[in-house]
Amino acid sequence: MTTEVIERADESPVTAEDMMARATEAAALLKALGHEGRLMILCYLSEGECSVTELENRLGMRQAAVSQQLARLRVEGLVGCRRDGKTIYYAIADKRAAELVKTLYGLFCAAPDA
Repeated sequence: MTTEVIERADESPVTAEDMMARATEAAALLKALGHEGRLMILCYLSEGECSVTELENRLGMRQAAVSQQLARLRVEGLVGCRRDGKTIYYAIADKRAAELVKTLYGLFCAAPDA
């Protein structure tokens, strides 16, 4: 079996297998971001950590729905949490997700140039 090697701009070779593994990772990240509720949660978390109650109020969603989406984001490793008494605060844990959300905000939500 021949392994194709692709040269990158920084001159380091990457195999087709390496690219496939990275494509699989990227597709999983995009799939997690591909739900409006999860994307909105990440948008709010990009401004700083929030409690579930804060997210409920900002999103206008029921606690169960917010918790379900947060659970999926946790499983995917995109958000982390910390407990302070009875309150759980969530924050973005994946730098790639944070960067993608920032880019998406710039493309879709930022005020258009006058």
